[in-house]
Amino acid sequence: MRNFEKSSKLNNVCYDIRGPVMDEANRMIGQGIDILKLNIGNPAPFGFRAPEELLKQMNENLSDTEGYSDSKGLPSARMAVVKYCRKKGIEHVSADDVYTGNGVSELITLSMQGLLNYGDEILVPSPDYPLWTASVTLAGGTAVHYVCDEGAEWYPDIHDIKSKITDRTKGIVIINPNNPTGTLYPKAILEEIVELSRQNGLIIFADEIYDRLVLDGLEHVSIASLAPDLLTITFNGLSKSHLIAGYRCGWMSLCGDKSFAKGYVEGINLLSSMRLCSNVPAQSVIGMALEMEEETRKLLIPGGRIYDQREYIYQALNEIPGISVIKPKAAFYMFPKIDVDRFHIYDDEKFVLDFLKDKKILLTHGGGFHWEKPDHFRVVYLPELDQLKTACDKLADFMSYYRQM
Repeated sequence: MRNFEKSSKLNNVCYDIRGPVMDEANRMIGQGIDILKLNIGNPAPFGFRAPEELLKQMNENLSDTEGYSDSKGLPSARMAVVKYCRKKGIEHVSADDVYTGNGVSELITLSMQGLLNYGDEILVPSPDYPLWTASVTLAGGTAVHYVCDEGAEWYPDIHDIKSKITDRTKGIVIINPNNPTGTLYPKAILEEIVELSRQNGLIIFADEIYDRLVLDGLEHVSIASLAPDLLTITFNGLSKSHLIAGYRCGWMSLCGDKSFAKGYVEGINLLSSMRLCSNVPAQSVIGMALEMEEETRKLLIPGGRIYDQREYIYQALNEIPGISVIKPKAAFYMFPKIDVDRFHIYDDEKFVLDFLKDKKILLTHGGGFHWEKPDHFRVVYLPELDQLKTACDKLADFMSYYRQM
């Protein structure tokens, strides 16, 4: 009889794609009930639109992008990524080091499948973007979660990372800016992670999909720019910063010392070829998109939608008795904390499910991001201010009487 243990393990690392909360949400939607979805970072349903000139460019390119591209992507797209890397201080990246993908998600899975054998370990943050844990597991490895410290603005706990490195550890995942917390890591923290990676021979996997969605005049530092001697794989794309999530346009770039990883690179090349290529029309606008800084910047300054919506929901959540949240500096997520003693909460998934049934609002429980305590949930603050106000008013009302027994 075949062994399905691996598949059952995956059931435990997938977040709200399936499960009782999404099952109930889909049942309600099927009955015609209107649900406010604050559970996924999809800009389109909330009135965000890609820049018109970007869509025009893609449309004009359609007749020239009907066939397959090179498995790594169009030369023009890869050279645009090389130029962007250099702008971020990442040197020694050539077009041959760049792989386009059907979103970053595909490339995360590919990068783990090319690397891991059974028993290998990858350090993954907690809380995390859960695809990382799922991809490690799918590849036969073990995701070892290191703690991000809420008391230190959700920065990675360096001592916890150090304590979890073993002779089976192959790499470390850095999600910066972070999903689900919205935290932006300072250079000093990144330098400490680089030094730990250097001492232990770790590959750095840098998920930087939100690097152009930074608020408050702050600057994102790419960890690859601090580690020219280490193999670093940086993931990025246009889904969030250019509001074209459905077009599936991502990339990863390899930089640093690849001399010890010849077999790994060959494996990545093989896996890249097996899926033929990524979405070619979407690839065709990477160069233009990466030059369109102003369109994104307008969203992030006072008067811009993302900035104003963050300001509102940060204050509104903190005004609810028993709820507190660290102010995010990037992306469009918050990871509020619940006073579990006040509300007798022992199951965060039940909390989110009860809220959905009562108020018709869909959140994601903290456990969905591999946070072990039942005291957090994630909010996506993409909806317009009137919707966010309605959501916060309903949450405040719900928390005024909710208790788990």
